[in-house]
Amino acid sequence: MKYGLIAAALIAIAGAAFALDDGGSYPMQEIEPGNVVYRDDPAFAKGGQTAVLVGDPAKPGLFILRLKMDPHFVVLPHTHPVFETVTVLKGTMGSGMGEKTDLTKGKLLGPGSVLALPAGHPHYVWAGDEEVILQVVANGPFDINYINRDDDPRLKKK
Repeated sequence: MKYGLIAAALIAIAGAAFALDDGGSYPMQEIEPGNVVYRDDPAFAKGGQTAVLVGDPAKPGLFILRLKMDPHFVVLPHTHPVFETVTVLKGTMGSGMGEKTDLTKGKLLGPGSVLALPAGHPHYVWAGDEEVILQVVANGPFDINYINRDDDPRLKKK
């Protein structure tokens, strides 16, 4: 009986893992830091650039992207429609929770730190005195929804 329960649990876990598998639509890649090309991204003000490494954030499925922030860059309060993880690769990122920006509150996260955020959780991040590089992993479709519409660079008149 005990072995039957263990076998059932293992089958359930394996089934969940296969459900997350996209059938191998991602090619094998070896991405070196020097080959990552950052580009301006309309979702961020000047000073924030992104590079998509794997997948497409606009489509269903896993994606990995990097965000490079200039010193003192702030991503104003926002939410995302899905769970995301943010790993600090370079520099120190400030992490604040809530709908109002207050750089005196929050926590400073250094290289190797991970921020895990549930869908719809209001937060903001900022760079200190040095460039910051973050790696975001989530399942799309993904978006950034600014709490205050006036903060959204995509809505600013050119």
